[in-house]
Amino acid sequence: MSVLLFLIVLYVLLSLSMMKLFEKAGIPGWKALVPGLASVEWAKMVGHRSTWYALWLLFPIVNFFIYAGLCIDMVRSFGKHSFWQAALAVIYAPLPFFLIGRNPDDKYEGPILQKEREYHRQYHEAQEKKDKAALRKLEANNPFRKSQIREWGEAIIFAVFAAAFIRMFLIEAYVIPTSSMEGTLKVGDYLFVSKAHYGIRTPMTVLQFPLIHNRFSSGDGILARESYFSEPSLPYYRLPALEEIDHNEPVVFNFPAGDSVIITPTRTWDVYQWRREIENLRRANRPTPPMPEIVVRPLDKKDHYIKRCIGLPGDSLKIIDGQVYLNNKAIPNPTHQQFAYYINNNSGSLNLKGLEDIGVSLNDVIALEMPSGEIRRYYNLDATQVEKVKSWGDGITLERYKPGTRPGYVFPNDLTRYTNWTVDDFGPIYIPKKGTSVELTPASLPFYERIIRVYEGNELAIKDGKYYINGQETTSYTFKQDYYWMMGDNRHNSEDSRIWGYVPEDHVVGKPLFIWFSTKNGNIREGINWDRIFRSASTM
Repeated sequence: MSVLLFLIVLYVLLSLSMMKLFEKAGIPGWKALVPGLASVEWAKMVGHRSTWYALWLLFPIVNFFIYAGLCIDMVRSFGKHSFWQAALAVIYAPLPFFLIGRNPDDKYEGPILQKEREYHRQYHEAQEKKDKAALRKLEANNPFRKSQIREWGEAIIFAVFAAAFIRMFLIEAYVIPTSSMEGTLKVGDYLFVSKAHYGIRTPMTVLQFPLIHNRFSSGDGILARESYFSEPSLPYYRLPALEEIDHNEPVVFNFPAGDSVIITPTRTWDVYQWRREIENLRRANRPTPPMPEIVVRPLDKKDHYIKRCIGLPGDSLKIIDGQVYLNNKAIPNPTHQQFAYYINNNSGSLNLKGLEDIGVSLNDVIALEMPSGEIRRYYNLDATQVEKVKSWGDGITLERYKPGTRPGYVFPNDLTRYTNWTVDDFGPIYIPKKGTSVELTPASLPFYERIIRVYEGNELAIKDGKYYINGQETTSYTFKQDYYWMMGDNRHNSEDSRIWGYVPEDHVVGKPLFIWFSTKNGNIREGINWDRIFRSASTM
């Protein structure tokens, strides 16, 4: 609502500020107040040949560039040619328009684009005639001359602006940093992701460094800081979607639990997970580290994750021995779904080169210490790779990893309830759907408390066993938006919804389109995965 209000105020101020400019150009000022007509007159006033040019203002995304050009050409038509005058016209046009309108010395000099066309016509004509005197005169009196510094500066600014604009609204490039989607999407895959398919989400963080998501550098030093200002900010708004999210589609989204994070050299922790780990250390009477600095991030500056959408709003989900069931029916598993296996070769050492040849990542390993002190290494294999390893001989045996229970580790992260749940045996749970209601009880609250407090911005209080939302006593809660359940294909090496819960609709970023580049194990020195380039990322 506030975005709409901002645009309405901007339009009103723009129209009022243009009235005097229209009058100076011999156009009735009232025309600046008429939507549509004002745009047509504006385009004619700066010298566009076609009155239909103004129609481009109706096309989303394109209209930003058309509007910027019209603003610059308007001030140029009144003799304002400096870089800063053009920049101010783009940043906030009503201000320079108002100043020009109230200054009696600022005169309308005619349609600037028409003058430019005429100047270039004369210049090319002089070149063709090889009239050096005319060329010298034209160059000496060139009203459109710019220094090389300004030419380069404007070119760079436009390139950065255009790239940032496309990245913000249409398509963004991502790289797969972790193995959570192996062997569907591999570490080192570079993806193009469409932000239009599920509806363009308008920016919320206003002041940010272009082309950098949330942090200048992940290491130490002066650049180890956030690349934006949290305030001012705009509320969430999404344009209509081209398609809906479907079961089993890979989706890019903002990490839901990433509003408060702890950044370490090896990884980024959400603060809630860190605190649960500290509490488990205390319970075990083990030493606990000091609390590091907490970085608080707005919604659109949370880290980007990519997982597969397993459950849609309104689904009921459970996992039994690694198999996902939706609404009590086993779902088809992804083609390259992986589990971790210990591979034992009774007749000799394990053939690591053989594993690598069949596509097993030797960097994606779970190492566990057995009670005997033996270190067992578990490799992540899909069903095809399991059969290939078994075919190596009778001495090969495989044992699938069995995750143990850890209080508070899996969603809903309750240290006292649901402590027998694991990433392989989980649920059942309900995935919230907009408009549906759930009963609030001590057993259900752990699933929905974060939704009520954080994702949907309510005040929740519990007094004498009664629930109060925004000061009103209630026994139920109605969801304000849809939620999704996202899981990685690498089921034993993926922190996903099984760990931190639901993904709100307002966290959805976009749909992966295709892999445009791919390096082996994320390292160009190890080579390029030529067979993966230009493969579809949404159908794998």
